Amino acid sequence: MTLRKQLIVGVCLIVMIALIVQLAGCGTIIYPERRGQSSGKIDVGITILDACWLIVFIIPGLVAFGVDFTTGAIYLPSGRHGATSPDIENVTVIHVNPVHLDERTIEDIVMRYTGCREALCLSSAETVVVDSPDKIALTLAELRESGYRTR
Repeated sequence: MTLRKQLIVGVCLIVMIALIVQLAGCGTIIYPERRGQSSGKIDVGITILDACWLIVFIIPGLVAFGVDFTTGAIYLPSGRHGATSPDIENVTVIHVNPVHLDERTIEDIVMRYTGCREALCLSSAETVVVDSPDKIALTLAELRESGYRTR
């Protein structure tokens, strides 16, 4: 085979591999378990990955968006909220007199309500005063936005 034919075959092979990867779409490859969803909140990360193909070439970007929307892989899984939405269903409100609140009392409460028997390190714990149970969702959202893990 001549050098020119080898070059053409090589370029065709690269283009073919790129198209095969592109036809699968970013979200479809990364999150195959999301396939089959018909709606929901759009995953920003997958949207950005698909948009990167738009920057490189228009057609691959449109194909990526088309495949991810068609398969449903661009949507967040059902039941999962966005990064800042509060998970208020999993919050347990415990009323404790602040006068009796010390490290041992907090450990006892955590062990009683979570079943966790491991020693807690409360030296880096963040305390938040919440005026009423209605404000828990707002407080959780604010904590998540500031980078704290609330689970």
